[in-house]
Amino acid sequence: MKIQSVGVIGAGTMGNGIAQVCAAAGLQVVMLDINQAAVDRGLEQIGNSLDRLVKKGSLTSEAKVSCLNLIKVSTAYQDLNGLDLVIEAATENQAIKEKILKQVDEIVSKNTIIATNTSSLSITKLAALDSHPERFIGMHFFNPPALMALVEVIRGLQTSDQTHLAIIEMARYIGKEPITVKNSPGFVVNRILLPMINEAFFVLSEGLASPEDIDAGMKLGCNQPIGPLALADLIGLDTCLAVMEVYFGNFSDSKYRPCPLLREMVAAGYLGRKTGRGIYTYDH
Repeated sequence: MKIQSVGVIGAGTMGNGIAQVCAAAGLQVVMLDINQAAVDRGLEQIGNSLDRLVKKGSLTSEAKVSCLNLIKVSTAYQDLNGLDLVIEAATENQAIKEKILKQVDEIVSKNTIIATNTSSLSITKLAALDSHPERFIGMHFFNPPALMALVEVIRGLQTSDQTHLAIIEMARYIGKEPITVKNSPGFVVNRILLPMINEAFFVLSEGLASPEDIDAGMKLGCNQPIGPLALADLIGLDTCLAVMEVYFGNFSDSKYRPCPLLREMVAAGYLGRKTGRGIYTYDH
């Protein structure tokens, strides 16, 4: 099955980034969110992202226009009917994702592949809610989707070989490098990454070093492009906490216990770049 049309549910950072990548590869895209303001904001962010690429000389003005013309925005689930693939890219919350995916299942045909962009939730469990669980798969893009090459392709217990192959081919077609992962909390990359970020919060809370020195240490000592605390701000501290809680709940292993400082900052609303304040402060 060759995928030529894609629905993206969620016009936030991940959703609009995925929509941009798909449209830039020439696919027809429907980007959907709960209200017009949200989809308009998402489309504006895509335009800004494309403008930066034009300014850098990596995209022509004509290609920018072509990309935007391939994106239709919507607030109606009915507009997902007839698409080859629907990618759910909503908030990392089990109940929200389940509600969205049930609505998608009711609208699209059995031939439509349904993917979730979850970074930690069980693909097998989400697939079990689908009337055709063999067409359900995980497709985990990384932030920002327009720049990050990796896509984790996660097979649930029910995912068919046909679905898996179609998504692997589609990921390559849109310029990404897919890796195939079995269903397990956090999959591969975040299973390694999030405990490292959590440990950086423990190091900070114990007063071993300043945030700047912790980040500099990991950048200069481990050749990481961004320090773990700055990365937490980019990901969102609430997302980091949610993922750690999924690990702790599923593995019942103390090594996944969320740092109390991380909990405290989320409770205070210091969520990182998106709120203007996390470990660091940002213009907002």
